[in-house]
Amino acid sequence: MGVLQLCVIFLFLGICLQAQSQNPQNLICNPKDFKALEGFVKSLETVLDFWDLGNSTNCCNLVGVTCDSGRVVKLELGKRRLNGKLSESLGNLDKLRTLNLSHNFLKGPVPFTLLHLSKLENLDLSHNNLIGNIPSSLVQCSFMSKFSVAYNKLSGEIPTGGQFPTFPTSSFEGNQGLCGEHGNPCQNGSQVPRDSVKGKRRKGTVIGMGIGIGLGTIFLLALMYLIVIRASSRKVVDQEKELDASNRELEDLGSSLVIFFHNKENTKEMCLDDLLKCTDNFDQSNIVGCGGFGLVYKAILRDGRKVAIKRLSGDYGQMEREFQAEVESLSRAQHPNLVHLQGYCKYRTDRLLIYSYMENGSLDYWLHEKVDGPALLDWDLRLQIAQGAARGLAYLHLACDPHILHRDIKSSNILLDENFEAHLADFGLARIIRPYDTHVTTDVVGTLGYIPPEYGQASVATYKGDVYSFGVVLLELLTCKRPMDPCKPRASRDLISWVIQMKKQKRETEVFDPLIYDKQHAKEMLLVLEIACLCLHESPKIRPSSQQLVTWLDNINTPPDVHVF
Repeated sequence: MGVLQLCVIFLFLGICLQAQSQNPQNLICNPKDFKALEGFVKSLETVLDFWDLGNSTNCCNLVGVTCDSGRVVKLELGKRRLNGKLSESLGNLDKLRTLNLSHNFLKGPVPFTLLHLSKLENLDLSHNNLIGNIPSSLVQCSFMSKFSVAYNKLSGEIPTGGQFPTFPTSSFEGNQGLCGEHGNPCQNGSQVPRDSVKGKRRKGTVIGMGIGIGLGTIFLLALMYLIVIRASSRKVVDQEKELDASNRELEDLGSSLVIFFHNKENTKEMCLDDLLKCTDNFDQSNIVGCGGFGLVYKAILRDGRKVAIKRLSGDYGQMEREFQAEVESLSRAQHPNLVHLQGYCKYRTDRLLIYSYMENGSLDYWLHEKVDGPALLDWDLRLQIAQGAARGLAYLHLACDPHILHRDIKSSNILLDENFEAHLADFGLARIIRPYDTHVTTDVVGTLGYIPPEYGQASVATYKGDVYSFGVVLLELLTCKRPMDPCKPRASRDLISWVIQMKKQKRETEVFDPLIYDKQHAKEMLLVLEIACLCLHESPKIRPSSQQLVTWLDNINTPPDVHVF
Protein backbone atom coordinates (compact mmCIF):
# COMPACT_ATOMS: atom_id res chain seq x y z
CA MET A 1 0.00 0.00 0.00
CA GLY A 2 1.40 3.39 -0.97
CA VAL A 3 2.27 6.22 1.37
CA LEU A 4 -0.45 8.41 -0.15
CA GLN A 5 -3.13 5.77 0.52
CA LEU A 6 -2.00 5.40 4.15
CA CYS A 7 -2.20 9.16 4.64
CA VAL A 8 -5.75 9.23 3.24
CA ILE A 9 -6.83 6.39 5.57
CA PHE A 10 -5.35 8.05 8.68
CA LEU A 11 -6.92 11.37 7.71
CA PHE A 12 -10.32 9.69 7.33
CA LEU A 13 -10.01 7.97 10.71
CA GLY A 14 -9.00 11.24 12.35
CA ILE A 15 -12.03 13.03 10.95
CA CYS A 16 -14.34 10.25 12.17
CA LEU A 17 -12.86 10.32 15.67
CA GLN A 18 -13.11 14.09 15.83
CA ALA A 19 -16.75 14.05 14.71
CA GLN A 20 -17.54 11.43 17.33
CA SER A 21 -15.83 13.38 20.08
CA GLN A 22 -17.79 16.53 19.19
CA ASN A 23 -21.13 14.76 19.52
CA PRO A 24 -22.55 15.79 22.93
CA GLN A 25 -24.19 12.39 23.37
CA ASN A 26 -20.78 10.71 23.07
CA LEU A 27 -19.14 12.83 25.74
CA ILE A 28 -18.16 10.91 28.86
CA CYS A 29 -20.79 11.40 31.50
CA ASN A 30 -19.96 13.90 34.23
CA PRO A 31 -18.63 11.93 37.26
CA LYS A 32 -21.09 13.64 39.57
CA ASP A 33 -24.05 12.60 37.40
CA PHE A 34 -22.71 9.06 37.04
CA LYS A 35 -22.46 8.70 40.81
CA ALA A 36 -26.00 10.07 41.23
CA LEU A 37 -27.38 7.48 38.81
CA GLU A 38 -25.44 4.77 40.65
CA GLY A 39 -27.16 5.80 43.87
CA PHE A 40 -30.52 5.77 42.11
CA VAL A 41 -29.96 2.20 40.85
CA LYS A 42 -28.77 0.95 44.26
CA SER A 43 -31.97 2.19 45.92
CA LEU A 44 -34.12 0.10 43.56
CA GLU A 45 -35.19 -3.47 44.19
CA THR A 46 -35.52 -4.01 40.46
CA VAL A 47 -32.62 -5.18 38.31
CA LEU A 48 -32.28 -2.79 35.38
CA ASP A 49 -31.43 -5.19 32.57
CA PHE A 50 -31.32 -2.31 30.12
CA TRP A 51 -28.65 -0.46 32.15
CA ASP A 52 -25.07 -1.63 32.66
CA LEU A 53 -23.27 0.85 34.88
CA GLY A 54 -20.65 -1.70 35.85
CA ASN A 55 -19.03 -1.91 32.43
CA SER A 56 -19.36 1.69 31.30
CA THR A 57 -18.77 5.18 32.62
CA ASN A 58 -20.82 6.80 29.87
CA CYS A 59 -24.27 7.18 31.36
CA CYS A 60 -25.27 9.36 28.40
CA ASN A 61 -25.82 6.21 26.30
CA LEU A 62 -28.21 4.60 28.80
CA VAL A 63 -31.85 3.98 27.93
CA GLY A 64 -34.03 6.86 29.12
CA VAL A 65 -31.09 9.22 29.69
CA THR A 66 -30.55 12.36 27.62
CA CYS A 67 -27.39 14.44 27.97
CA ASP A 68 -26.30 17.89 26.88
CA SER A 69 -22.54 18.54 26.88
CA GLY A 70 -21.97 15.50 29.08
CA ARG A 71 -24.57 16.49 31.69
CA VAL A 72 -27.79 14.57 32.29
CA VAL A 73 -30.75 16.80 31.38
CA LYS A 74 -33.51 14.17 31.07
CA LEU A 75 -34.22 10.95 32.99
CA GLU A 76 -37.31 9.26 31.55
CA LEU A 77 -38.06 5.78 32.91
CA GLY A 78 -41.84 5.71 32.94
CA LYS A 79 -43.61 2.34 32.69
CA ARG A 80 -40.41 0.36 33.42
CA ARG A 81 -41.84 -1.67 36.35
CA LEU A 82 -39.35 -0.08 38.74
CA ASN A 83 -39.67 -1.17 42.38
CA GLY A 84 -37.95 0.34 45.40
CA LYS A 85 -37.32 3.74 46.92
CA LEU A 86 -36.31 7.00 45.31
CA SER A 87 -32.70 7.78 46.12
CA GLU A 88 -31.75 11.15 47.56
CA SER A 89 -28.84 11.10 45.09
CA LEU A 90 -31.27 12.24 42.37
CA GLY A 91 -30.88 15.70 43.86
CA ASN A 92 -27.28 15.74 42.60
CA LEU A 93 -28.38 15.79 38.94
CA ASP A 94 -28.27 19.58 39.08
CA LYS A 95 -28.69 20.07 35.31
CA LEU A 96 -31.79 17.87 35.12
CA ARG A 97 -34.77 19.41 33.32
CA THR A 98 -37.10 16.41 33.03
CA LEU A 99 -37.63 13.61 35.58
CA ASN A 100 -40.30 11.09 34.59
CA LEU A 101 -40.65 7.97 36.77
CA SER A 102 -44.41 7.57 36.36
CA HIS A 103 -46.38 4.30 36.17
CA ASN A 104 -43.97 2.21 38.25
CA PHE A 105 -44.05 0.61 41.70
CA LEU A 106 -41.86 3.08 43.57
CA LYS A 107 -42.46 3.46 47.30
CA GLY A 108 -41.24 5.51 50.23
CA PRO A 109 -41.16 9.31 50.48
CA VAL A 110 -40.44 11.89 47.81
CA PRO A 111 -36.77 12.90 48.40
CA PHE A 112 -36.42 16.40 49.81
CA THR A 113 -33.13 16.69 47.88
CA LEU A 114 -35.09 17.33 44.68
CA LEU A 115 -35.04 20.99 45.74
CA HIS A 116 -31.46 21.11 44.40
CA LEU A 117 -32.76 20.52 40.85
CA SER A 118 -32.90 24.26 40.17
CA LYS A 119 -33.35 23.76 36.42
CA LEU A 120 -36.13 21.16 36.71
CA GLU A 121 -39.07 21.89 34.40
CA ASN A 122 -41.02 18.61 34.31
CA LEU A 123 -41.48 16.29 37.32
CA ASP A 124 -43.79 13.28 36.89
CA LEU A 125 -43.98 10.76 39.76
CA SER A 126 -47.60 9.78 39.16
CA HIS A 127 -49.02 6.25 39.43
CA ASN A 128 -46.62 4.86 42.06
CA ASN A 129 -46.89 3.93 45.75
CA LEU A 130 -45.13 6.95 47.25
CA ILE A 131 -46.02 7.92 50.82
CA GLY A 132 -45.52 10.89 53.12
CA ASN A 133 -45.77 14.59 52.34
CA ILE A 134 -44.95 16.52 49.20
CA PRO A 135 -41.71 18.28 50.27
CA SER A 136 -42.46 21.96 50.74
CA SER A 137 -38.92 22.68 49.54
CA LEU A 138 -40.06 21.91 45.96
CA VAL A 139 -41.46 25.44 45.80
CA GLN A 140 -37.84 26.49 45.17
CA CYS A 141 -37.89 24.77 41.73
CA SER A 142 -38.83 28.01 40.01
CA PHE A 143 -38.60 26.75 36.41
CA MET A 144 -40.99 23.82 36.98
CA SER A 145 -43.99 24.06 34.63
CA LYS A 146 -45.29 20.47 34.71
CA PHE A 147 -45.79 18.49 37.92
CA SER A 148 -47.72 15.36 38.83
CA VAL A 149 -47.83 13.06 41.85
CA ALA A 150 -51.30 11.76 41.00
CA TYR A 151 -52.36 8.30 42.17
CA ASN A 152 -49.90 7.66 44.97
CA LYS A 153 -50.45 7.36 48.73
CA LEU A 154 -49.29 10.82 49.70
CA SER A 155 -50.73 12.76 52.63
CA GLY A 156 -50.51 16.15 54.28
CA GLU A 157 -50.94 19.68 52.99
CA ILE A 158 -50.14 20.51 49.37
CA PRO A 159 -47.46 23.26 49.21
CA THR A 160 -48.88 26.67 48.33
CA GLY A 161 -45.79 28.60 47.25
CA GLY A 162 -43.69 28.73 44.10
CA GLN A 163 -45.24 27.21 40.99
CA PHE A 164 -47.75 25.05 42.90
CA PRO A 165 -50.75 27.43 42.57
CA THR A 166 -50.46 27.11 38.77
CA PHE A 167 -50.63 23.30 38.67
CA PRO A 168 -54.03 21.71 37.84
CA THR A 169 -55.96 19.62 40.36
CA SER A 170 -55.25 16.55 38.23
CA SER A 171 -51.61 16.78 39.33
CA PHE A 172 -52.64 15.71 42.85
CA GLU A 173 -55.71 13.49 42.38
CA GLY A 174 -55.76 9.90 43.59
CA ASN A 175 -54.09 10.75 46.94
CA GLN A 176 -56.80 10.55 49.61
CA GLY A 177 -54.55 11.94 52.31
CA LEU A 178 -53.67 15.18 50.51
CA CYS A 179 -55.43 18.38 51.46
CA GLY A 180 -55.25 22.02 50.53
CA GLU A 181 -56.13 24.20 47.58
CA HIS A 182 -56.09 21.30 45.11
CA GLY A 183 -57.73 18.73 47.41
CA ASN A 184 -59.95 18.41 50.45
CA PRO A 185 -59.85 21.32 52.91
CA CYS A 186 -57.22 20.88 55.60
CA GLN A 187 -58.50 20.69 59.17
CA ASN A 188 -56.45 21.31 62.28
CA GLY A 189 -54.93 18.00 63.18
CA SER A 190 -57.00 16.05 60.62
CA GLN A 191 -53.96 14.91 58.74
CA VAL A 192 -51.94 14.07 61.85
CA PRO A 193 -51.99 10.45 63.11
CA ARG A 194 -53.28 9.85 66.64
CA ASP A 195 -49.89 8.81 67.92
CA SER A 196 -48.33 12.05 66.71
CA VAL A 197 -48.36 13.52 70.25
CA LYS A 198 -46.32 10.61 71.53
CA GLY A 199 -44.13 10.94 68.49
CA LYS A 200 -43.52 14.57 69.31
CA ARG A 201 -42.58 13.68 72.89
CA ARG A 202 -40.16 11.03 71.68
CA LYS A 203 -38.84 13.51 69.18
CA GLY A 204 -38.24 16.05 71.96
CA THR A 205 -36.35 13.46 74.01
CA VAL A 206 -34.24 12.51 71.04
CA ILE A 207 -33.49 16.15 70.32
CA GLY A 208 -32.40 16.69 73.93
CA MET A 209 -30.12 13.69 73.83
CA GLY A 210 -28.78 14.83 70.49
CA ILE A 211 -27.91 18.25 71.87
CA GLY A 212 -26.08 16.70 74.80
CA ILE A 213 -24.12 14.34 72.63
CA GLY A 214 -23.46 17.11 70.14
CA LEU A 215 -21.97 19.39 72.80
CA GLY A 216 -19.78 16.53 73.93
CA THR A 217 -18.43 15.81 70.48
CA ILE A 218 -18.25 19.27 68.94
CA PHE A 219 -14.72 19.85 70.18
CA LEU A 220 -13.57 16.55 68.68
CA LEU A 221 -15.25 17.34 65.37
CA ALA A 222 -13.63 20.76 65.22
CA LEU A 223 -10.22 19.20 65.79
CA MET A 224 -10.85 16.59 63.09
CA TYR A 225 -12.02 19.33 60.74
CA LEU A 226 -8.77 21.25 61.11
CA ILE A 227 -6.80 18.11 60.31
CA VAL A 228 -8.88 17.09 57.32
CA ILE A 229 -9.49 20.50 55.75
CA ARG A 230 -6.03 20.83 54.27
CA ALA A 231 -6.08 17.42 52.66
CA SER A 232 -9.64 17.76 51.38
CA SER A 233 -9.10 21.23 49.94
CA ARG A 234 -6.06 19.99 48.06
CA LYS A 235 -8.08 17.05 46.74
CA VAL A 236 -10.89 19.35 45.56
CA VAL A 237 -8.43 21.55 43.71
CA ASP A 238 -6.93 18.51 41.98
CA GLN A 239 -10.40 17.26 40.96
CA GLU A 240 -11.35 20.65 39.57
CA LYS A 241 -8.15 20.78 37.55
CA GLU A 242 -8.88 17.34 36.15
CA LEU A 243 -12.47 18.22 35.20
CA ASP A 244 -11.46 21.53 33.63
CA ALA A 245 -8.52 20.17 31.64
CA SER A 246 -10.63 19.04 28.68
CA ASN A 247 -12.42 22.41 28.51
CA ARG A 248 -9.40 24.69 28.86
CA GLU A 249 -8.72 25.01 25.17
CA LEU A 250 -12.37 25.86 24.50
CA GLU A 251 -12.40 28.48 27.25
CA ASP A 252 -9.23 30.10 25.91
CA LEU A 253 -10.75 30.09 22.44
CA GLY A 254 -13.99 31.64 23.69
CA SER A 255 -12.08 34.47 25.34
CA SER A 256 -10.61 35.65 22.04
CA LEU A 257 -12.87 34.41 19.24
CA VAL A 258 -16.48 35.27 18.47
CA ILE A 259 -18.51 32.06 18.65
CA PHE A 260 -21.32 32.05 16.07
CA PHE A 261 -24.17 29.54 16.41
CA HIS A 262 -26.02 28.09 13.40
CA ASN A 263 -23.81 30.09 11.05
CA LYS A 264 -26.15 30.15 8.06
CA GLU A 265 -24.56 33.33 6.73
CA ASN A 266 -21.17 31.58 6.62
CA THR A 267 -19.67 34.43 8.60
CA LYS A 268 -15.90 34.34 8.47
CA GLU A 269 -13.99 33.82 11.68
CA MET A 270 -14.03 36.91 13.87
CA CYS A 271 -12.18 37.84 17.02
CA LEU A 272 -12.78 40.28 19.82
CA ASP A 273 -10.78 43.00 18.07
CA ASP A 274 -13.29 42.96 15.20
CA LEU A 275 -16.15 43.68 17.61
CA LEU A 276 -14.18 46.43 19.30
CA LYS A 277 -13.55 48.08 15.93
CA CYS A 278 -17.15 47.93 14.74
CA THR A 279 -18.38 49.50 18.00
CA ASP A 280 -15.52 52.03 18.31
CA ASN A 281 -14.43 50.31 21.52
CA PHE A 282 -18.03 50.37 22.76
CA ASP A 283 -18.35 54.10 22.30
CA GLN A 284 -21.45 55.72 23.80
CA SER A 285 -22.51 56.97 20.37
CA ASN A 286 -23.29 53.36 19.37
CA ILE A 287 -25.59 52.65 22.33
CA VAL A 288 -29.09 51.81 21.10
CA GLY A 289 -30.57 50.36 24.27
CA CYS A 290 -30.18 50.03 28.01
CA GLY A 291 -31.83 47.56 30.37
CA GLY A 292 -31.46 45.58 33.55
CA PHE A 293 -29.05 43.16 31.87
CA GLY A 294 -26.69 45.75 30.37
CA LEU A 295 -26.13 48.13 27.47
CA VAL A 296 -26.88 47.32 23.82
CA TYR A 297 -24.64 48.57 21.00
CA LYS A 298 -25.27 48.76 17.28
CA ALA A 299 -22.50 47.28 15.13
CA ILE A 300 -21.87 46.60 11.44
CA LEU A 301 -19.82 43.46 10.83
CA ARG A 302 -17.20 43.12 8.11
CA ASP A 303 -19.74 41.54 5.76
CA GLY A 304 -21.99 44.60 6.12
CA ARG A 305 -24.52 42.86 8.34
CA LYS A 306 -26.03 44.88 11.18
CA VAL A 307 -26.12 43.29 14.61
CA ALA A 308 -26.96 44.35 18.15
CA ILE A 309 -24.35 43.53 20.80
CA LYS A 310 -25.61 43.23 24.37
CA ARG A 311 -22.82 43.72 26.88
CA LEU A 312 -23.62 41.76 30.03
CA SER A 313 -21.89 43.04 33.13
CA GLY A 314 -21.60 41.47 36.56
CA ASP A 315 -21.20 38.09 38.20
CA TYR A 316 -22.62 35.11 36.33
CA GLY A 317 -22.27 32.50 39.03
CA GLN A 318 -21.09 30.08 36.34
CA MET A 319 -17.93 28.64 34.84
CA GLU A 320 -17.17 29.51 31.23
CA ARG A 321 -18.30 26.14 29.88
CA GLU A 322 -21.59 26.39 31.81
CA PHE A 323 -22.15 29.89 30.47
CA GLN A 324 -21.56 28.66 26.92
CA ALA A 325 -23.96 25.75 27.44
CA GLU A 326 -26.72 28.13 28.58
CA VAL A 327 -26.08 30.51 25.67
CA GLU A 328 -26.10 27.65 23.17
CA SER A 329 -29.42 26.51 24.63
CA LEU A 330 -30.90 30.00 24.13
CA SER A 331 -29.54 30.13 20.57
CA ARG A 332 -31.65 27.09 19.70
CA ALA A 333 -34.81 29.12 20.38
CA GLN A 334 -35.57 30.19 16.81
CA HIS A 335 -38.91 31.65 15.79
CA PRO A 336 -39.99 34.49 13.47
CA ASN A 337 -41.16 36.48 16.50
CA LEU A 338 -38.00 36.14 18.60
CA VAL A 339 -34.81 38.17 18.36
CA HIS A 340 -32.27 35.62 17.13
CA LEU A 341 -29.19 35.08 19.30
CA GLN A 342 -26.37 34.64 16.77
CA GLY A 343 -23.29 34.26 18.95
CA TYR A 344 -21.25 35.40 21.92
CA CYS A 345 -17.79 36.47 22.99
CA LYS A 346 -15.89 37.16 26.21
CA TYR A 347 -14.57 40.67 26.88
CA ARG A 348 -12.58 41.06 30.11
CA THR A 349 -15.07 40.22 32.89
CA ASP A 350 -18.06 40.89 30.62
CA ARG A 351 -19.88 38.68 28.13
CA LEU A 352 -21.05 39.92 24.75
CA LEU A 353 -24.21 38.47 23.21
CA ILE A 354 -24.69 39.07 19.48
CA TYR A 355 -28.29 39.44 18.29
CA SER A 356 -30.02 40.23 15.02
CA TYR A 357 -30.55 43.97 14.66
CA MET A 358 -34.10 45.34 14.68
CA GLU A 359 -34.40 48.43 12.49
CA ASN A 360 -37.38 50.07 14.20
CA GLY A 361 -36.28 49.74 17.80
CA SER A 362 -38.67 48.95 20.63
CA LEU A 363 -42.42 49.23 21.00
CA ASP A 364 -41.80 51.38 24.08
CA TYR A 365 -39.94 53.90 21.87
CA TRP A 366 -42.81 54.15 19.39
CA LEU A 367 -45.54 54.44 22.03
CA HIS A 368 -43.85 56.66 24.60
CA GLU A 369 -40.67 58.27 23.22
CA LYS A 370 -41.04 59.09 19.52
CA VAL A 371 -43.09 62.27 19.09
CA ASP A 372 -45.11 61.07 16.10
CA GLY A 373 -44.82 57.39 17.03
CA PRO A 374 -48.38 56.83 18.32
CA ALA A 375 -49.88 58.46 15.23
CA LEU A 376 -47.81 56.27 12.89
CA LEU A 377 -48.80 53.11 14.78
CA ASP A 378 -52.40 52.75 13.62
CA TRP A 379 -54.69 50.07 15.06
CA ASP A 380 -53.88 47.49 12.38
CA LEU A 381 -50.16 47.78 13.15
CA ARG A 382 -50.74 47.60 16.90
CA LEU A 383 -52.87 44.48 16.52
CA GLN A 384 -50.19 42.95 14.28
CA ILE A 385 -47.58 43.65 16.98
CA ALA A 386 -49.76 42.05 19.68
CA GLN A 387 -50.34 38.96 17.54
CA GLY A 388 -46.63 38.54 16.77
CA ALA A 389 -45.55 38.99 20.38
CA ALA A 390 -48.14 36.41 21.50
CA ARG A 391 -46.80 33.88 18.98
CA GLY A 392 -43.26 34.40 20.23
CA LEU A 393 -44.35 33.96 23.84
CA ALA A 394 -46.30 30.77 23.04
CA TYR A 395 -43.24 29.35 21.30
CA LEU A 396 -41.07 30.00 24.38
CA HIS A 397 -43.64 28.44 26.71
CA LEU A 398 -44.70 25.42 24.68
CA ALA A 399 -42.58 24.61 21.62
CA CYS A 400 -39.05 25.58 22.60
CA ASP A 401 -36.87 22.79 24.01
CA PRO A 402 -36.27 23.41 26.84
CA HIS A 403 -39.31 25.59 27.58
CA ILE A 404 -38.32 29.13 28.55
CA LEU A 405 -39.88 31.58 30.98
CA HIS A 406 -39.33 35.11 29.71
CA ARG A 407 -39.59 36.75 33.15
CA ASP A 408 -39.49 40.32 31.83
CA ILE A 409 -42.22 40.89 29.23
CA LYS A 410 -42.58 44.63 28.62
CA SER A 411 -42.89 47.03 25.71
CA SER A 412 -39.15 47.80 25.69
CA ASN A 413 -38.45 44.06 25.21
CA ILE A 414 -40.68 43.89 22.13
CA LEU A 415 -38.54 44.97 19.18
CA LEU A 416 -39.82 45.86 15.72
CA ASP A 417 -38.17 45.00 12.40
CA GLU A 418 -38.44 47.00 9.17
CA ASN A 419 -41.97 45.65 8.60
CA PHE A 420 -43.08 46.34 12.19
CA GLU A 421 -43.21 42.64 12.97
CA ALA A 422 -42.77 42.02 16.71
CA HIS A 423 -39.75 40.14 18.10
CA LEU A 424 -39.37 39.28 21.81
CA ALA A 425 -35.96 40.15 23.24
CA ASP A 426 -34.07 39.30 26.45
CA PHE A 427 -35.79 35.92 26.87
CA GLY A 428 -34.00 33.43 29.11
CA LEU A 429 -31.32 35.83 30.36
CA ALA A 430 -32.36 35.08 33.96
CA ARG A 431 -30.64 31.70 33.47
CA ILE A 432 -27.33 33.45 32.78
CA ILE A 433 -27.16 36.41 35.16
CA ARG A 434 -26.52 34.99 38.64
CA PRO A 435 -29.24 32.32 38.54
CA TYR A 436 -29.25 32.04 42.33
CA ASP A 437 -30.32 35.71 42.58
CA THR A 438 -33.20 35.52 40.12
CA HIS A 439 -35.84 35.78 42.85
CA VAL A 440 -34.35 38.85 44.52
CA THR A 441 -33.84 41.72 42.07
CA THR A 442 -36.72 43.20 40.12
CA ASP A 443 -34.44 43.49 37.08
CA VAL A 444 -34.51 39.71 36.78
CA VAL A 445 -38.01 38.82 37.97
CA GLY A 446 -39.69 41.69 36.15
CA THR A 447 -40.05 45.44 35.79
CA LEU A 448 -42.15 47.73 37.96
CA GLY A 449 -45.62 48.05 36.46
CA TYR A 450 -45.44 44.65 34.78
CA ILE A 451 -44.91 42.44 37.84
CA PRO A 452 -47.84 40.14 38.75
CA PRO A 453 -49.31 40.58 42.25
CA GLU A 454 -48.38 37.02 43.31
CA TYR A 455 -44.66 37.79 42.87
CA GLY A 456 -44.86 39.96 45.98
CA GLN A 457 -45.89 36.94 48.06
CA ALA A 458 -43.38 34.47 46.63
CA SER A 459 -40.80 35.84 44.21
CA VAL A 460 -40.98 32.91 41.81
CA ALA A 461 -41.52 33.47 38.10
CA THR A 462 -44.29 31.49 36.36
CA TYR A 463 -45.75 31.11 32.88
CA LYS A 464 -48.94 32.81 34.04
CA GLY A 465 -46.73 35.62 35.33
CA ASP A 466 -45.49 36.15 31.76
CA VAL A 467 -49.14 36.24 30.63
CA TYR A 468 -49.90 38.94 33.22
CA SER A 469 -47.05 41.09 31.91
CA PHE A 470 -48.30 40.55 28.36
CA GLY A 471 -51.70 41.86 29.46
CA VAL A 472 -50.02 45.09 30.57
CA VAL A 473 -48.46 45.42 27.10
CA LEU A 474 -51.92 45.00 25.54
CA LEU A 475 -53.16 47.90 27.68
CA GLU A 476 -50.22 50.00 26.48
CA LEU A 477 -51.15 49.28 22.86
CA LEU A 478 -54.79 50.21 23.52
CA THR A 479 -54.24 53.32 25.64
CA CYS A 480 -50.77 54.56 24.65
CA LYS A 481 -50.07 55.07 28.37
CA ARG A 482 -47.23 53.77 30.50
CA PRO A 483 -48.02 51.18 33.21
CA MET A 484 -46.78 53.55 35.91
CA ASP A 485 -46.66 57.31 35.36
CA PRO A 486 -45.89 59.43 38.47
CA CYS A 487 -46.54 62.60 36.46
CA LYS A 488 -50.23 61.72 36.03
CA PRO A 489 -52.98 62.56 38.57
CA ARG A 490 -53.13 60.06 41.42
CA ALA A 491 -56.29 58.40 40.08
CA SER A 492 -54.64 57.46 36.77
CA ARG A 493 -50.99 56.87 37.74
CA ASP A 494 -51.49 53.10 37.83
CA LEU A 495 -52.71 52.09 34.37
CA ILE A 496 -54.19 48.75 35.43
CA SER A 497 -56.23 50.16 38.33
CA TRP A 498 -57.44 53.04 36.17
CA VAL A 499 -58.60 50.78 33.32
CA ILE A 500 -60.39 48.38 35.69
CA GLN A 501 -62.12 51.30 37.40
CA MET A 502 -63.24 52.73 34.05
CA LYS A 503 -64.60 49.30 33.07
CA LYS A 504 -66.63 49.09 36.26
CA GLN A 505 -68.13 52.48 35.38
CA LYS A 506 -68.98 51.24 31.84
CA ARG A 507 -66.61 53.85 30.38
CA GLU A 508 -64.32 51.44 28.51
CA THR A 509 -64.18 53.47 25.32
CA GLU A 510 -62.67 56.41 27.20
CA VAL A 511 -59.46 54.49 27.93
CA PHE A 512 -58.58 54.00 24.25
CA ASP A 513 -55.94 56.09 22.51
CA PRO A 514 -57.99 58.74 20.63
CA LEU A 515 -55.50 58.62 17.74
CA ILE A 516 -56.66 55.11 16.79
CA TYR A 517 -60.16 54.71 18.22
CA ASP A 518 -63.02 54.85 15.71
CA LYS A 519 -66.25 52.98 15.02
CA GLN A 520 -64.57 50.78 12.42
CA HIS A 521 -62.23 49.24 14.99
CA ALA A 522 -64.31 49.64 18.15
CA LYS A 523 -65.41 45.98 18.31
CA GLU A 524 -61.84 44.65 17.90
CA MET A 525 -60.45 47.05 20.49
CA LEU A 526 -63.12 46.10 23.03
CA LEU A 527 -62.35 42.41 22.50
CA VAL A 528 -58.61 43.01 22.97
CA LEU A 529 -59.42 44.96 26.14
CA GLU A 530 -61.35 41.93 27.46
CA ILE A 531 -58.38 39.69 26.66
CA ALA A 532 -56.03 42.09 28.45
CA CYS A 533 -58.22 42.12 31.56
CA LEU A 534 -58.28 38.32 31.63
CA CYS A 535 -54.49 38.32 31.48
CA LEU A 536 -54.46 40.72 34.43
CA HIS A 537 -56.75 38.63 36.66
CA GLU A 538 -55.44 38.35 40.22
CA SER A 539 -55.76 34.56 40.13
CA PRO A 540 -53.14 32.92 37.87
CA LYS A 541 -55.56 30.03 37.25
CA ILE A 542 -58.07 32.34 35.55
CA ARG A 543 -55.50 33.82 33.19
CA PRO A 544 -55.33 32.29 29.70
CA SER A 545 -52.37 30.32 28.45
CA SER A 546 -50.06 31.86 25.86
CA GLN A 547 -51.53 29.51 23.24
CA GLN A 548 -55.04 30.77 24.03
CA LEU A 549 -53.76 34.31 23.51
CA VAL A 550 -52.52 33.38 20.04
CA THR A 551 -55.88 31.81 19.12
CA TRP A 552 -57.93 34.74 20.40
CA LEU A 553 -55.79 37.48 18.86
CA ASP A 554 -55.39 35.73 15.51
CA ASN A 555 -59.18 35.28 15.31
CA ILE A 556 -60.14 38.68 16.63
CA ASN A 557 -62.31 39.35 13.55
CA THR A 558 -64.56 36.33 14.15
CA PRO A 559 -68.01 36.80 15.71
CA PRO A 560 -67.96 37.64 19.44
CA ASP A 561 -69.66 34.38 20.47
CA VAL A 562 -66.55 32.47 19.35
CA HIS A 563 -64.63 34.01 22.23
CA VAL A 564 -65.36 32.64 25.66
CA PHE A 565 -64.45 35.35 28.14
